[in-house]
Amino acid sequence: MISLRRIPEVWHRLDVTVRDLPFGLLLLAGSLVPEFHNHGTQVGGLPARPFDTLAVAAVALQSLPLAVRRRWPVVCLALVSLGFAVDQLRGYHSFAGTAVPIALLSVGAHLERHRRVTALLSSVAYVPLAVALYRLGSGAEAPSEFVMYYLALALPWGIGAWLRSTRVAEAERRRRVAEDTRTAERTRIARELHDVVTHHVTAMVVQAEAARYLTAAPDRLDQALTAVTDTGRRAITDLRHLLDLLNPDYGPESRTPAVGRFLTLVEQTRRAGQPVEFTEEGTPAESTGSADLVAYRVVQEALTNALKYAHGGRTSVQVRHGEREITVEVGTDGSGTRAGSPGGSGRGLAGLRERVDVLGGDFHAGHRTGGGFVVRARIPAGSAS
Repeated sequence: MISLRRIPEVWHRLDVTVRDLPFGLLLLAGSLVPEFHNHGTQVGGLPARPFDTLAVAAVALQSLPLAVRRRWPVVCLALVSLGFAVDQLRGYHSFAGTAVPIALLSVGAHLERHRRVTALLSSVAYVPLAVALYRLGSGAEAPSEFVMYYLALALPWGIGAWLRSTRVAEAERRRRVAEDTRTAERTRIARELHDVVTHHVTAMVVQAEAARYLTAAPDRLDQALTAVTDTGRRAITDLRHLLDLLNPDYGPESRTPAVGRFLTLVEQTRRAGQPVEFTEEGTPAESTGSADLVAYRVVQEALTNALKYAHGGRTSVQVRHGEREITVEVGTDGSGTRAGSPGGSGRGLAGLRERVDVLGGDFHAGHRTGGGFVVRARIPAGSAS
């Protein structure tokens, strides 16, 4: 047994022809009720005629094709129009004549191609019908009445065309939203991948370069290789966190960023041979949203650039936790040397600027007056991810 709650779901799974058939059958049954005879649409001045076998055929021809009004709208309109012509020329004036505007609305709403040609052919076909009805009615109805009926039929066609354009516009909007969402997600993952991989790999490259010159000092060589190993392990851990972004169950509560590990980040940079002075002031707020993660990424990217472009130069890191914002400043005096790591693409700083801007903060990165480079960021706390 199908539960009542599942009936709408099962109904929508049925073929569109099956779903439209009951409406056609209902119109057919209603048109054959004796009380409704000769009380339908009347175009022209032909006198009413009692129903006969041909009347039943005309009613069926107008009603049953409504089952295919969405699948084959042109076929539906042609059959309904043929039945309507027989209905009016014979003087049955059945209730099934209301199928004509429904068929026209369906053509306007569901016909994908050749809509103008179909509209032109329908208009041309209406002319001989109007002329025949005018002559058979002995001029009982003025020509203006035929024109008014034609204009009345144009209304459902226009409504159908409007519905179709609205549906197409909505589908295009959803496509753009989906594409923008995919692009934003790819950008976010690429940004996280850049931040994680670039920092750890840069540190490993610098540590490995230093190890080449420590073959005469086994203790220091062992320390350097241990630092490379530790950095590799941290890189694997952070990459696992990054891969969680692709998990369908990933959410804010499952985010495990390297928040609160500023000191660990600084120590790693120091082991790579970069002298870093670290200062952290204030107490982190209970709810910082994404601000803590963005602050961490700012320090991470700035220290990575210091290792790459000012290796050995004195670097200072200042992190201040306020009630409503986190302030980060990382400066390098520029006295170091360029490390043997690949050149940057500028994607890191651009990504940081986007991160900070999204949270409504301020970001600045540039050369200092006395030499060196400085990165400053003000990140409002409590912003949503």
